[in-house]
Amino acid sequence: MSDFGARGRQGAGEGGGMSEPKNPVGDARRLARPELPRRFYKAARAGPAEGGFGLFLDGKLVRTPARRPLVVPWLRVAEALAGEWDRQGERIDPAEMPFTRIVNAAIDHVDQASDAVRAEVVKYAGSDLICYRAEAPGSLVAAQLRAWNPLVAWALNELGAPLDVATGIMHVTQPDVAIAAIAGAVAPFGGLALAALSTVATVTGSAVVALAVARGRLTAEEAWAAAIVDEEWQASQWGRDELAAAARAMRWREVEAAALILAAS
Repeated sequence: MSDFGARGRQGAGEGGGMSEPKNPVGDARRLARPELPRRFYKAARAGPAEGGFGLFLDGKLVRTPARRPLVVPWLRVAEALAGEWDRQGERIDPAEMPFTRIVNAAIDHVDQASDAVRAEVVKYAGSDLICYRAEAPGSLVAAQLRAWNPLVAWALNELGAPLDVATGIMHVTQPDVAIAAIAGAVAPFGGLALAALSTVATVTGSAVVALAVARGRLTAEEAWAAAIVDEEWQASQWGRDELAAAARAMRWREVEAAALILAAS
């Protein structure tokens, strides 16, 4: 982003001489954790730009880390980007900016490697989340069946992909016709939509879930519920871990952002 790095570096080296730290361990930890850059703009907005709609900070078009204009094809996505930047506080926290991460990846990387990204999405179908079931206990087996069996049926009926379902952890090789059908469904995606599709597949571990979101079969919330069946069951048995919950919240925001992009495409 055009001003992100430069502004974030302002002030480096200021403050005069050095003094001995009062707490060497605490100081080492502080130094190991990069300080978030300060917010350097007053307002973020979406607006027309060459090639689509851009993100503007105080009237200046933002650029990606590779110095390309941060422009997207759809106003709705540009407005989501602007909202994300407008919600930042005194510090800019990239962890709270899933739209920006997906769009930057699309512009700087996916556009230049579309075939490789499509292949990675299809690869998830070879070990798709919805095809691997627990043998026990019965409550988990039932939860997986409720969430995933309709998606296996959808893959067959809508994508022409007959997926084999296995129990346990042994790998099952999917039929060539199923992988070919998934590849055919992924083939039309490019640019930002492909980046969003890849995000959902990566976060959920499922090419089928990603395609179901893209085709309107699943909402973001439904896709997320399908992705965390095992996690929810484990939490119901042993309680929730605070650190795991924070990481999960970040993953949810990625799915939510990617789903909005797919809906707009």
